Amino acid sequence: MNMIAMAGLSAVVLSSTPTDHKAVNYTEYSSSITTESQAVLTEQVNTDSLLQYFDQTTTELEKQVKGLSEAQLQFKPAADKWSISQCLEHIILSERMIFDMAKAALAKAPQPDRKAEVKMTDENLKTTLTDRSHKFQAPKELQPSGIYKNAETALTDFRAARQPVLDYIKKADAEDLRNHINDYPTGVVDGYQGLMFIAAHCARHTKQIEEVKSNPNFPKQ
Repeated sequence: MNMIAMAGLSAVVLSSTPTDHKAVNYTEYSSSITTESQAVLTEQVNTDSLLQYFDQTTTELEKQVKGLSEAQLQFKPAADKWSISQCLEHIILSERMIFDMAKAALAKAPQPDRKAEVKMTDENLKTTLTDRSHKFQAPKELQPSGIYKNAETALTDFRAARQPVLDYIKKADAEDLRNHINDYPTGVVDGYQGLMFIAAHCARHTKQIEEVKSNPNFPKQ
């Protein structure tokens, strides 16, 4: 994966709504993550846990948006904040892009001798990526326009984007995934975690959807 693609993946995984917060320095942020993650990495010996996390994030997203009206989907808490429709569109676009990048990384030769370089545990990765106290700008190609006016249409597109990922994981060997080591601007990760990014990114923006719904001006129906 070239540096442009890696930078894109970093932005995808940690992207959020446009924000006027001070831009985050990825090098400094990555360093702080590593410092907090000195525990020995406990590897999963199969892909069951990974599939369970995908199931969990799918269920939570469906729960948050099922039955929402067009007015609720299109509501924006502020002019510079995303609507639920935009969040859904961004999740779907990102699922495809991150998966393509993860597959490209996994197509390279494994590097089991570098496994000790992975300092972030799976649980820490999930926690870090879903921490919405850090805001990031989504890359241009993943900026949503708010095309979804029907929740079920959005969920249908989401399931269509996610199914190839699930099919890939079901056929994958966990040990082989762990032996693929890659350098991202956010730190050194293995192939198992590269796939986990996809579900964690979904979880991040599901939290954002919850934030929109909690706004006092959110439409009642």
